[in-house]
Amino acid sequence: MSGGVLSMVGTPIGNLGDASPRVVETLRGADLLLCEDTRVTSKLLSHFGIRLPLKRADENVLSERIPEVLERLEAGERVAFVSDAGMPGVSDPGQRLVDAALEAGLRVEVIPGPSAVTCALVASGLPMEHFFFEGFLPRKKGPMAQRLHELSAVPGALVFYESPRRVVATLAVMAEVFPGRRIALVRELTKLHEEVVRGLTRQVADELAARDEVKGECVLVLEGPVAGEEDQAQAEAQTRSLDEAIAEGLAAGERASALAKRLAKAYGISRADAYDLIASSGR
Repeated sequence: MSGGVLSMVGTPIGNLGDASPRVVETLRGADLLLCEDTRVTSKLLSHFGIRLPLKRADENVLSERIPEVLERLEAGERVAFVSDAGMPGVSDPGQRLVDAALEAGLRVEVIPGPSAVTCALVASGLPMEHFFFEGFLPRKKGPMAQRLHELSAVPGALVFYESPRRVVATLAVMAEVFPGRRIALVRELTKLHEEVVRGLTRQVADELAARDEVKGECVLVLEGPVAGEEDQAQAEAQTRSLDEAIAEGLAAGERASALAKRLAKAYGISRADAYDLIASSGR
């Protein structure tokens, strides 16, 4: 390997005091710093009195940057990559850069830093011996509900990122899919107004819906499968007619195949019969 190194640097998720001495040292020693948003990263550099070349490398332009980065690494330079906050490569395109560097036989190092995923898990107060990080869910209700149903059997806590603009709608869907599970909404992590809202999905959904505005990036930690959840879901499904369930699923944009699978399980019929009923609904 050459003397160059790609440093994936974890940066503060809100409180600049969380930057470790090693993070600052690595940024000071870099020949080039790649980041998602130059305005955000410039504030970090200014806080520590660091001056170095800075280039935007978000998901729209990262592919264009990779050839130059590999060339500079091969020449022995030190290139650092940061996301706007937290560990790079988690819900940002940094992994593509890591893959390219490793494929070229170049050195990659990780400089640890805060992570919204692990911080939210600890703050949630929910069991976290096992967890699954999903990131952002689909924005539309139908595909979102479908993905949540797919995740329902994961044997551990589920962690999601969500924007303050969409979190109320997302919580409403979670309350429909997981009425018996607990959830924690964690927002403004490490900042002055950090908040954790805990309770059953419907309770938290209602509390957030009653607010005039939700501020700050949000992390949702959903409890893993609970005893009797499948029986409860089936009992609730039986309170409405199968025709109503079909109409609601299709109106929400759920795919016929996924809807048939879900209704077959909820109503105790075969998937083929459920699919035939959906097809004959005329929608």
